[in-house]
Amino acid sequence: MQIYNTLTKKLEEFVPIEEGKITMYVCGPTVYNLIHIGNARPMIVFDTFRRYMTYRGYEVNYVSNFTDVDDKIIKAANEEGVDASEISERYIAECRKDMEALNVLPATTHPRATEEIPEMISMINTLIEKGYAYKVPDGTVYYRTRRFEGYGKLSGKNIDDLESGHRSESHALKVSGTEGKEDELDFVLWKPKKEGEPFWESPWCEGRPGWHIECSCMSKKYLGDTIDIHAGGEDLIFPHHENEIAQSEAANGVPFARYWMHNGFLNIDNQKMSKSLGNFFTVRDISKKYDLQVLRFFMLSAQYRSPLNFSDSLMESAKAGLERIKNAVSNLSDIEKNAEVSELTDSEKDFLKEASGYETKFDEAMDHDLNTADAVSAIFELVKFANTTAKENVSSAYASELKKLILKLGDVMGLILEDKEEVLDEEVERLIEERQQARKNKDFARADEIRDQLAGMGIQLKDTREGVKWSRI
Repeated sequence: MQIYNTLTKKLEEFVPIEEGKITMYVCGPTVYNLIHIGNARPMIVFDTFRRYMTYRGYEVNYVSNFTDVDDKIIKAANEEGVDASEISERYIAECRKDMEALNVLPATTHPRATEEIPEMISMINTLIEKGYAYKVPDGTVYYRTRRFEGYGKLSGKNIDDLESGHRSESHALKVSGTEGKEDELDFVLWKPKKEGEPFWESPWCEGRPGWHIECSCMSKKYLGDTIDIHAGGEDLIFPHHENEIAQSEAANGVPFARYWMHNGFLNIDNQKMSKSLGNFFTVRDISKKYDLQVLRFFMLSAQYRSPLNFSDSLMESAKAGLERIKNAVSNLSDIEKNAEVSELTDSEKDFLKEASGYETKFDEAMDHDLNTADAVSAIFELVKFANTTAKENVSSAYASELKKLILKLGDVMGLILEDKEEVLDEEVERLIEERQQARKNKDFARADEIRDQLAGMGIQLKDTREGVKWSRI
């Protein structure tokens, strides 16, 4: 498989540290509110990468954190008059609900910042001992950015052109003072407590860690000093991931991550998503209008490094596309149940060999830097092939094999293509059977009467060449 490595700025053949195994760290959300659809993109993209590598036979150790101590969490807690842990616990639970609805698999480990404070203190001590960090009079500990010779190698930024080691003004770490800070580029590893904030004991002061240090420590603890892949949104390249490299490589003395993967930005109707523009959507907002499988399918409709534009029209297109695949699976299920012939014919065996070519196209697309857009196209081609070749007179075995193939590729993408079979109550089953008998007897008046009766009970019937189908109204 080839991966575009942000560190080297080129496509590279993926070779894991240990054959057959992958260590992967993906930066997770800060849990102060419901996750937004921008958060959802890396969750979906790298969950799909994990699924694909598992499908290819790898054992993937996948770590994704929850940042559960942060200025925004503290602000939300103060506004509600509750402890910060209550806010973080609430939104971790809500995040897990959204992840489940998006069919994002739980990580191998979901560490939380507040549970890893001893590891952070230990790494900060190591950085101080090695001369990469220093304490100022108020207890703040800074990282000496210029001391790390490779600073800027991920983002491509020249250290002399940088203003500060913070993501943006809105995320700047507010410290109680800067007396003793050696350089404006130095970033915070530990900061003293403020009134009403959670804090931990440390050798320097009662306080809490800076944002960047948590991922360096969690990655080291759960995956090792050097990992195969570090991933996240494009917005994290600088300064978060740049600072992680500086911390980890200075402390551990070895390369931090061999491959860096970053997904592109998500825009809303060709504009940056922001609350001030009124175009800010949480995953929960979208779930009120669409099944979240549609959102997942939409996110995978573009190659992950490309910018992605979200709009109602594009979501409707994704909904129709997903429905097309699900309808093909449903039709194959009906043929499988109702076919008069069970064994494969010789011509069907030839068709299945041809169908396997679409799986090959799917694999080739995914092997080329996780090109999910082309992989989706391969699934559509397979669906077209199935719709063309699987008629009512084919064997149940043929319909079954085609369905299995579509479901297998869909599962790699994290798409749920087959609805769970719902059991109808006996009265509804009896009425459907009676209507079928009425149609056979050409008593169409009674058949129509039963159809209307079922509609009143919330059951809609549709007569197809494979038989009658029902759905809830």
